Amino acid sequence: MSLFHRIINLVKKPEPPIEEKTPYTLSIGDIVDLSLNSYTVAGRVLFPQRQEAFFTIKDGSTIKYLRVAKREKLELSLYEAIDGRLEDINEIPTTIEMEGALYHMEDQAVGAAHSSGDTPFASSSERYLWDFQSDNWKLLRIEWQAGQMMLYEGEDVLPMDVRIIQS
Repeated sequence: MSLFHRIINLVKKPEPPIEEKTPYTLSIGDIVDLSLNSYTVAGRVLFPQRQEAFFTIKDGSTIKYLRVAKREKLELSLYEAIDGRLEDINEIPTTIEMEGALYHMEDQAVGAAHSSGDTPFASSSERYLWDFQSDNWKLLRIEWQAGQMMLYEGEDVLPMDVRIIQS
């Protein structure tokens, strides 16, 4: 190696290390291995005031939703959309009985949502959320925005069961 190359290497800034992806920092096009299936991230909804992201993930024609919340520890949940509706969002009950399971309200929120990619709600604006949990650890989530409602049923996922492959 010549003296000129050695001087250049001393002066040159080192390349920053590549930041490892976490479930919260997923982006559209990343691959997620979850429960022995590989999904492509197709959409992302970010709820900044809640430090929560809701990803649309696809495996062929199968569409699921991955909720990632940054709390004291990372909370992950996997959801599927279900059919159903409620009469009035102003009268969401604190308990909902569905298919023999009794769901109790855990959380409700109103706030800004920023959408990108393929998501159930295309626009980025104020969104209403209700999260429920049953005694057998099943989850129910209701989202409402601008007259549209989505219902999701799911369960918690262990962070060690999620493997990320960057796009």
